[in-house]
Amino acid sequence: MGVIGIIISLGLLMYLAYRGITVLVLAPILALFAALMNGGAPLMATYTEVFMTNFAGYAKSYFPVFLLGAIFGKLMDDSGSAKTIAHAIANKLGGDKAILAVVLSCGVLTYGGVSLFVVAFAVFPIAMQLFREADIPKRLIPGSIALGSFTFTMTALPGTPQIQNAIPMPFFGTNAYAAPVLGIVGGLLMFGGGTAWLTMRAKKAKAAGEGYGNHPDEKIVEFDGSNLPSLGAAVLPILVVLVLNFILSKFVFVAGKYDGAYLEQKPYLTTLAKVAGNWSLILGLVAAIILVIVLNLKRLDAKKSVNQGAIGSLLAIINTSSEVGYGNVIQTLAGFAIIKGAILGVSSNPIISEAIAVNVLAGITGSASGGMSIALGVLGKQYMEMAIQQGINPQVLHRIATLACGGLDSLPHNGAVITLLGICGMTHKESYKDIGMVSVVIPILSLVVVILLATMGLV
Repeated sequence: MGVIGIIISLGLLMYLAYRGITVLVLAPILALFAALMNGGAPLMATYTEVFMTNFAGYAKSYFPVFLLGAIFGKLMDDSGSAKTIAHAIANKLGGDKAILAVVLSCGVLTYGGVSLFVVAFAVFPIAMQLFREADIPKRLIPGSIALGSFTFTMTALPGTPQIQNAIPMPFFGTNAYAAPVLGIVGGLLMFGGGTAWLTMRAKKAKAAGEGYGNHPDEKIVEFDGSNLPSLGAAVLPILVVLVLNFILSKFVFVAGKYDGAYLEQKPYLTTLAKVAGNWSLILGLVAAIILVIVLNLKRLDAKKSVNQGAIGSLLAIINTSSEVGYGNVIQTLAGFAIIKGAILGVSSNPIISEAIAVNVLAGITGSASGGMSIALGVLGKQYMEMAIQQGINPQVLHRIATLACGGLDSLPHNGAVITLLGICGMTHKESYKDIGMVSVVIPILSLVVVILLATMGLV
């Protein structure tokens, strides 16, 4: 009954979240339902001492990254920097390479730390213009944006400041540049495979006589570059995030160069390895935020943008924290011991087991960050112990976790997928086949290749 209760709970979480009920309500209710089905654990104690304790712990660890990332993204959007970058790439490549222009525009912005939602809003008008001029079906725009935003820059490329690349750091004592070779290989496979798929689909549509299509409800907004920053001013903050993060994580907050012994004493009770990655990312984002404001003083209402970005970060961190609270309640239940044994029994290799666990949980929750947080919160310590025993570099666990979270997370019930389709004015029927191919199928195939390389000792 305990296992059945957990399965029913997970199924309801996935279905009801897809139906639009907030995870803030679903997560505690369904966690307590699972507890009730597992022999009736004390419900109030489970809620306040397990669910909320882990909710608060996750928020404590990752709120600064969510907060600063949202503020940075809002400033890049409001200053016009995101539009400048997207338009420059589109102009450079030309209308005949519309798909590549959209993918690269999204990729540059998300690799620089701009949230995928901001990117979608900034790039869509430019994508619409490019696709119309090239007479490529509009239904391929969501897939192009998804490829540039949800895949290689979110999970694979070393150094990306997206939250998915920050979550594994305290579990494995790594930084954002963990396993760079594996990350670059995975990123190239996703980028190359996804671009080839979308290009093939566009050619097939053209051969069938299908063009951009007639969209009477579409609002055509002409690009106005009169009050936008220069390309140099737009790109510089992104470079600051990446370069400062690299310098701090590789040359400053490292053992032997930074005396972190005090961290092991009260009141900190942690280690430099667990916090160095987050510290580097936080300081990189802070410097970039300051730079965006300074470079765009006349274009920005900085107070308004910062406030809106900060408020916008709250729902994202609270939703993910709720999913983490849910996962930690589940792991305390008797029935989960059977499920845990089944997951670990798939393979004695922690790389393979981790890839499956993260991918499945990301699919169930419809969230890359939520699924990975649950999986690592439950099994991260055990994977680390297994890796040490088998001589596996912890950096490999970090990169496999990030790559795995970007597979099944993009199933049709994923919130980002639904939002993207809404921005583009497309339906699941019209565009999900391409979204699914570039953000689910190809990333999973890329993950398989990376796992094979990792088992050969490549980092």
